[in-house]
Amino acid sequence: MENRWIISQLSLSERSVCDKLAEELGISLIAASMLVRRNIHTASEARAFLYPEISMLHDPFLMNDMERAVERLDKAVQAKERILVYGDYDVDGTTAVSLMYKFLCKVAGNAETQLDYYIPDRYTEGYGVSLRGIDYAASTSCTLIVALDCGIKNVDEVKYAAEKGIDFIICDHHLPGEHIPDAVAVLDAKRADTTYPFGELCGCGVGFKLAQAYALRHNIPFSEIEPLLGFVAMAIASDIVPIVGENRVLAHFGIRNLNEHPAIGIESIMRVGGVEKGKLTVNDLVFKLGPRVNACCRIRSAKDAVRLLITEDAAEAASMSEEIDRHNLVRKDLDQQITAEALSSLEADPHNTEHFSTVVCGDNWHKGVVGLVASRLINHYYRPTIVLTQTDGMVSGSGRSVEGFDLYSAVASCHELLTTYGGHTFALGLSLKPENLPAFKQQFEAYVRNHIQPEQRQPVVNVEAEISFADITEHFFDTLMLFEPFGPGNPRPVFLTRSVCNYHNTRRVGKQGEHLKLDITDGTGVKDGIAFGKGEYCMPLLNGQRFDVCYILDENIFNGRKTIQMIAQDLKPSASADNSIQ
Repeated sequence: MENRWIISQLSLSERSVCDKLAEELGISLIAASMLVRRNIHTASEARAFLYPEISMLHDPFLMNDMERAVERLDKAVQAKERILVYGDYDVDGTTAVSLMYKFLCKVAGNAETQLDYYIPDRYTEGYGVSLRGIDYAASTSCTLIVALDCGIKNVDEVKYAAEKGIDFIICDHHLPGEHIPDAVAVLDAKRADTTYPFGELCGCGVGFKLAQAYALRHNIPFSEIEPLLGFVAMAIASDIVPIVGENRVLAHFGIRNLNEHPAIGIESIMRVGGVEKGKLTVNDLVFKLGPRVNACCRIRSAKDAVRLLITEDAAEAASMSEEIDRHNLVRKDLDQQITAEALSSLEADPHNTEHFSTVVCGDNWHKGVVGLVASRLINHYYRPTIVLTQTDGMVSGSGRSVEGFDLYSAVASCHELLTTYGGHTFALGLSLKPENLPAFKQQFEAYVRNHIQPEQRQPVVNVEAEISFADITEHFFDTLMLFEPFGPGNPRPVFLTRSVCNYHNTRRVGKQGEHLKLDITDGTGVKDGIAFGKGEYCMPLLNGQRFDVCYILDENIFNGRKTIQMIAQDLKPSASADNSIQ
């Protein structure tokens, strides 16, 4: 399916701001335009963005209920109450539990007698605070539960806990329901009555704000909690929250911590993931560390991930990271197998190409990977997708959306057919009775057909700026690196260069020649790079055809020599009048 290229344009007034920023900061107009597109219009705003400082973190006591949370936590610590740290089973949840557990180990003294942690089973308990988890807390004499990355909608469960003499502090970042749980403290910047200046913290980030507030109240130096930022960076990257505002500061210093002084468990995951210490990036967190941590909850138990993240034993960390790596290999195999089966099922449907949505269900498909499979299917058909599995008399699964389409509203329109559902615009989970599946497919398809816009049915490449190869200098690349960490709200820039052709040694690479090693010129300079999955463009390039290329820039170090290489995102035949080399 051909991508639609959207090339960012600036107004005349924005170009004037670019000129001023470029002059004041000593950067190129291209870099200045990138700042303006990120709603940065003054030199002081630009310096704050490009050079984050710890002092930019907000006062944690600006958050609703923070004073009450610190008081209750301090009471539990001083009275040596047993505290249960409870969290969701994904990366955000497990890192949040690890962060809070390690922090409380420092302030509560005897961890073995005063602290415990709990992660609900993905398949038997599901998301959020479970009654089984509360019963566990009661059976182990816990009188305080600190819930992280969950709890905001668990009104009944918090009431049940209160009846057993257990208090709750909730640290969540999801949208509340109609009622807020009657907990001792509810820390969530998405509350309707929020007093906090930043609303996009992840669950682990909210946990860090609680630790920060406790440290401030007890005169604990920030340097003692700064190592916890590595957990926050992992959560920010893996939970796909906007890396802007306070998240940008947290991620920046968290990544620095992971590169300089990673926790023993995290360093061990880096080792099995092939990430060199000192060179870790957001991409490594998203594609190498995050999936390995997530593989625990998908294949076995997320408690294993917490055990690894909090361990102080290097030998234990090495052993556990190897096991987690094996879980990840199993996850990959299941992902590939179920994707193949789902594609086969869809291709057997004579009406498949007429659909505006994808809903596919298999018997006993592994619940832990259906969300990943949904993402794979979007790569094939680019339409809102739900992948379901039928097990134990119920149908359940996950959905993923395409850019700009609200999947949550689409599923909510079918609520009378569902047993449960929850999530957000681009990803969610749901369950229903098998007999409701045909009606759900029909109703969901009708909603998508009636609400999706034509432009949302075609994959998009968002182009930051059109540049020439001569613009790609070391100074420009160094400035570009100041924009890291990249992510939602601050995407890695995709550049466009037009009318490129083979320079000398463009060739096919890969086992089947499926990739393209680029050696191309636009007349102003020469660049090398890679175009994954674009091997078929080799002969046209070698035969003199000109192309327009969209790409990101990356640093490549080979034999001690550093070069700036392109990673092509898309190629199209050039639309110029003369499309061949003279």
